[in-house]
Amino acid sequence: MADIEELAKQLDESLSLGGKPVAPNDRSNGDGSDAESSRSVPSAVGPQSSSDEDSDGDSAKLVGPMASLMVHKPGLPAGIASVFADAASSIDSIASMIASGAAKRVIVMAGAGISTDAGIPDFRSAGTGLYANLQKYRLPYPEAIFTIDYFRRKPKPFFVLAKELYPGQYTPTLCHFFVKLLAQKGLLLRHYTQNIDCLERVAGVESELLVEAHGSFHAAHCINAKCRKEFSQSWVKEHIFGDKIPHCDKCRSLVKPDITFFGEGLPSRFFELLDDDFAACDLLIVMGTSLQVHPFASLIDKVRSSTPRLLINRERVGESKVRGTGFDFDGSFAGSNPHRDALVLGDCNEACELLADRLGWKSELLKLRTKFVAKRKLNDF
Repeated sequence: MADIEELAKQLDESLSLGGKPVAPNDRSNGDGSDAESSRSVPSAVGPQSSSDEDSDGDSAKLVGPMASLMVHKPGLPAGIASVFADAASSIDSIASMIASGAAKRVIVMAGAGISTDAGIPDFRSAGTGLYANLQKYRLPYPEAIFTIDYFRRKPKPFFVLAKELYPGQYTPTLCHFFVKLLAQKGLLLRHYTQNIDCLERVAGVESELLVEAHGSFHAAHCINAKCRKEFSQSWVKEHIFGDKIPHCDKCRSLVKPDITFFGEGLPSRFFELLDDDFAACDLLIVMGTSLQVHPFASLIDKVRSSTPRLLINRERVGESKVRGTGFDFDGSFAGSNPHRDALVLGDCNEACELLADRLGWKSELLKLRTKFVAKRKLNDF
């Protein structure tokens, strides 16, 4: 344990804010200033904010280490109230809600964007996404690799890809550890993820707190509807890394990890929990998702009309076109309901670190990551 603590201290010194390594002895920012003196995160708005705004003139651009983040400043219609004490500083208001106990049943919804810094390809990003990199498999169309009918006929491409994506090869990002930190503090009601990478599990989030909406590699079953024998993750991994297509030892049908393919229904757990979870939720955080895939995307509308919602993403998504559906960042459709949607544009990891800083959790968040990395390095020796 002492070795892990010592290595964690060394990694604390050598890892930058965004999780990218820097030389252990290089303490500068590259501009002659000292890195330690500039690690504090500026206020989202106010005297420490840049006066620059985005093209819509509605976001405060942070300065310093979080310069890539844009915190949306809503232009609320006259007479529209907000659930945020200061709508122009929604991050600080959300931190206050959590710190005061006003928000203590947090649901996090996440997509591929929280895992890209782990090195896992984003499924949909143009040019760099997983779909764009599947030409070598000579598929009739990219989505075929995750289509159950195609899998039954030609399982090999999926298992070649599964070897590249298999859990254990990637390190969770700060986003995953932020979810873990919420769980440790008893604030996480549930984490709903579209991702199949199991990185929440790797980060230490308990199974009970997870809803893997599109399945995961955690377990596997025979695809024969009359058999459905369950197989362990280790059994499937042995076959995949041995370049063998796994078959059921009972009926000889194919065995597939419990990933939801096109043509299959979502896991029953998704439907069993969502109504009660979202009715009880008092803060919804949505990170790194395009909100294009349903029914997952529609979950943001399941919370009560007064429940604060925070979107952390590289671009604006899921916005209202009619009252009662989607995000309404500017209160355009609020009516008698209060404005309750906050937006932070930019890197999800930086945004999680910013929120952790506002809550006074930053050192705990970074320590979770560095201890994990230290333990993994010792296990690799």
